[in-house]
Amino acid sequence: MSVNTGLSNLSDWSFTTATAIYIVAMVLSVVSSALARTAVPARAAVGASDGPIGLRERPQRTTSDRLTRMSVALTLLGVLLHLASIATRGLATSRWPLGNMYEYVMFTTFVAVVVWLVLLTKFPVQRMTVWVLMPVTGLMVLAGKVFYAQAAPVQPALQSYWLIIHVTTASAATGALIAPGVASALYLIRRANERSGRFATLAPKLPSADLLDRVAYRITIIGFPLYTFAVICGGIWAEAAWGRFWGWDPKEVCSFVAWVVYAAYLHARATAGWSARRAAVINLIALGVLLFNLTFINLVVSGLHSYAGVD
Repeated sequence: MSVNTGLSNLSDWSFTTATAIYIVAMVLSVVSSALARTAVPARAAVGASDGPIGLRERPQRTTSDRLTRMSVALTLLGVLLHLASIATRGLATSRWPLGNMYEYVMFTTFVAVVVWLVLLTKFPVQRMTVWVLMPVTGLMVLAGKVFYAQAAPVQPALQSYWLIIHVTTASAATGALIAPGVASALYLIRRANERSGRFATLAPKLPSADLLDRVAYRITIIGFPLYTFAVICGGIWAEAAWGRFWGWDPKEVCSFVAWVVYAAYLHARATAGWSARRAAVINLIALGVLLFNLTFINLVVSGLHSYAGVD
């Protein structure tokens, strides 16, 4: 099956440009955070020009606020190019665009940014932007520099409808779980500041600890069932391809460990007597295992999933 070189090049360009735009958005978010200060309401007269009656407080838009809006707008532009890179990759090869680790990370990071943009419409967490884009851009640079593979037909081992079901859900779940892991990390920073005064420069500019905890939990309870479904589908595909559901393959083991740690987080978060701080630590560990499975296991360890690794 031939590959459309023009569409393949367009995909590469779109992905590289999206990465660059995310980096610029991240820089704007850093500057915005550095300029952030406690908002001082400006009084505007409504009706009468003096006296307390007829006066109301109007928040003053600062340079930090404008930079935050620019950062979000650039992120939205980046995600559109990101989507274009995935779509043109699939069109270039006439197949589902999740046939190797480069494409897997493309989709994972896309989902991570989409989840983040949805979060921005639900919660006032704009100050988290730089912290979410940091792992996203890191993974995208890794994909472009290390995982990159030329557009080509899918390998025979992946020529199955389970590719669409298992790999897509696993990639989507991984992307969805990035933002809650970041929220848990920032929650720990917030709590450390409240308890001992540490991170005095950073913590006051973050969302409240309660909001960060709520964001982490609500997104994880959506991402975890999706991840569970992906693990189950992986077992079914393994049975069909290799004649067994489980074979102690490094990626299988690491995926199961991540699943157990996420289950422990949700249990701790919902169980009376467990502090939110301990639950946040567990969630952060879970994200670490997930990213370890995505990067180290594919780069260093060989196993039955190696055919999906680096070209």
